[in-house]
Amino acid sequence: MRFSERYGYKPVREIIQKESIDDNLKNALWNAYHQIILEQGKFSDSFYPSVKNYTLYPLFRSYWAHLFKKPIDEIPDTVLDTTNLIRDYFFKKLEWYEIYDFIEFTIKYLPNQLLQGRYKATFISFINNALERENSVYRIINDEITPITSEQEIQSIEEALAKTNPYSGVQQHLNQALKLMSDRQNPDYRNSIKESISSVESICKIVTKNDKASLGQALKLIEDKYGLHEALKKSLSQLYGYTSDGDGIRHAMLEKSNLTYIDAKFMLIACTNFINYLIDKTKDQN
Repeated sequence: MRFSERYGYKPVREIIQKESIDDNLKNALWNAYHQIILEQGKFSDSFYPSVKNYTLYPLFRSYWAHLFKKPIDEIPDTVLDTTNLIRDYFFKKLEWYEIYDFIEFTIKYLPNQLLQGRYKATFISFINNALERENSVYRIINDEITPITSEQEIQSIEEALAKTNPYSGVQQHLNQALKLMSDRQNPDYRNSIKESISSVESICKIVTKNDKASLGQALKLIEDKYGLHEALKKSLSQLYGYTSDGDGIRHAMLEKSNLTYIDAKFMLIACTNFINYLIDKTKDQN
């Protein structure tokens, strides 16, 4: 992970890719396509190695007719020239959203021999692994590219990072939670969750002006002074209890964790929402 990502100098929406595809992700998507789709093509007639005798020709023809909107008689006669044109489209001419169109289209029009060989499931698995590894908000679900993170969730993180500028301790916890969750080489979901809840503890201590208060004590003080809703206080206490029990996040890490990106993202979003709420609720009463 780069310096700018580790210390919060890179915008959240560049770390969590929503309306963009960076070079790392683009390369990973192409590699999955090349390895699982293109490398499986074969000639049905070894004496006449024309693209029309290639097992992937129906897929190529579908690209030209329905995706590229080009005359199919412009498909080159050789496989190499054809795949080079597809590669050129992928890397030089398709916008980020059109790359996702390309992937969906490929899944829809896979030739029968690839479907029978279960290459579809492998292709989807490779694509989803790349999307998760490179922190894209999208996954393939039911053969369609589907967002798993909303714009509101990204805005919540951005807003919390902006509002905690005066509170370096809170901001450091949030940056660390984001960093650990989104590390593309070695994500640490357990400690990301710990940092998220620590950011809530930190802001509560600041608001109550009590560095020694536990989260439960701080929430009671906030409830008494600012009218924190009982249901909200209970939900935060329960979240804190979850981080103290399930998978031993705050205990000795003796067992392998089953935590995932979804768990870490949920905790980060829940905590940033509360931080934003608490700062807004208390800013005119201090």
